[in-house]
Amino acid sequence: MEETQERSLQRETVKIEIAETPTPFADLDPEVKLAIRCASDKKAFDMIALDLRGIASFTEFFIIASGSNQRQVQAIADEINEQLKKQLGTRAVRIEGYNTGEWVLLDYGDFVVHIFNGEAREFYDLARLWLDARKVEIPENL
Repeated sequence: MEETQERSLQRETVKIEIAETPTPFADLDPEVKLAIRCASDKKAFDMIALDLRGIASFTEFFIIASGSNQRQVQAIADEINEQLKKQLGTRAVRIEGYNTGEWVLLDYGDFVVHIFNGEAREFYDLARLWLDARKVEIPENL
């Protein structure tokens, strides 16, 4: 009986391999590049992009950015939405969370933009949930 109990208390360790080679910014689709530039133009901070190709079937990229308050979160979403429509004729399939401005989701099919205020970003922690995704190199001089 004691032997059985000892085995059930032992933990198995799982090794998670994290992709080390980032996806170059130049390799992104024009829509994804423009969305990142628009967020940068509206002073989004802590911006990351994740390459989900190979690990997710519902989209290829996540763009995750933060705004300091509801108005900035909405302004970032507006700029991305307007410029993608104006410059590339691309419209969001779905927009969620715009009215509250805590977490705005812009779904363009091939990529999804998540714009958070600080508290919501920390709470949902999408970067941790998608830890196995490749990061995208975002140039500092956007």
